[in-house]
Amino acid sequence: MNIRQNVQEYYGERLQTSADLRTDACCTLEAAPAWLREALRDVHPEVKARYYGCGLIAPLALEGRRVLDLGCGAGQDVYVLSRLVGGNGSVVGVDMTPAQLAVARAHEDWHAERYGYAKPNVTFLEGDIERLSELGLEEASFDVIVSNCVVNLCTDKRAVFAAAHALLKPGGEFYFSDVYADRRLPASLREDPIAHGECLAGALYWNDFLQMAKAAGFPDPRLVSDRPLAIGDAALAERVAPARFYSATYRLFRIEELEPACEDYGQAVVYKGGLPHAEQVFALDSHHVIEKGRIFPVCGNTFRMLRESRFAPWFDFIGDWSTHYGIFPGCGASLPFGRTDAEAATSGACC
Repeated sequence: MNIRQNVQEYYGERLQTSADLRTDACCTLEAAPAWLREALRDVHPEVKARYYGCGLIAPLALEGRRVLDLGCGAGQDVYVLSRLVGGNGSVVGVDMTPAQLAVARAHEDWHAERYGYAKPNVTFLEGDIERLSELGLEEASFDVIVSNCVVNLCTDKRAVFAAAHALLKPGGEFYFSDVYADRRLPASLREDPIAHGECLAGALYWNDFLQMAKAAGFPDPRLVSDRPLAIGDAALAERVAPARFYSATYRLFRIEELEPACEDYGQAVVYKGGLPHAEQVFALDSHHVIEKGRIFPVCGNTFRMLRESRFAPWFDFIGDWSTHYGIFPGCGASLPFGRTDAEAATSGACC
């Protein structure tokens, strides 16, 4: 099976709307907060109809930032992000399916007018995200890179992570949702065009993903949210059994000094509040939900993620690197998905 051709045909011809999907892998079931629902309402209906993402790709603090969307499809996330970055920011979307890009490009002026911009702040490029170097994008030029249920469709996933690292500014982040499996999948499944098009056959075993991200220069991947996937097509469910699949959102920071584990230096942060859409509580990831005004102990990596990223203005920082107290408890290697709040609370602050 030609992977590239299968993706183009599946998303350009076989799927006409999200209603044609056989699983909920390429559907976003997570409830959007009120501020994001408002942005989603302002997306053109034709763009909405051809949305195949699995997560909410709307990280905070984007005003004036430069954002890259890998595998942008018909452009829903690009247009939502273009509203979040504002008229002084910009969003570049890359996709290799002409039919999807045609829909995205047809509505640039419509969205600019709806958002009150003098001109569109989006650019759509046709290209393969496994070969981003061919598009002439400047290295270290993006504040944030996003992707929504696309990396699993790629053959050379390592190339995608390596390119994302190279294109990010120091302190920038790769914020993306994708599909993961609880085990390594048989090679025969990767030749199934339906299983591949439905974002299952190319799903990474979660621990392989962690090692791949670390090798690309992202030492400490942070899980933001996750959910188990349902496969409504009985024949497809039988072909992929007994593997279990999850949709998960991760954030990866390009910060060179991050360590491979959560080391304790006795540090803490205080969230000053006021970040739009998180005035009272800031969630860095599923284990770091920080209330305004509260002294919040953190590991060295979390300290750096907040101090050396775009989030720094909203925090006060306590401590230095003079004393090392060992590793935070709970920095283990078990399946990270599907844990209850109680389980997370008892497993340590960091991992």
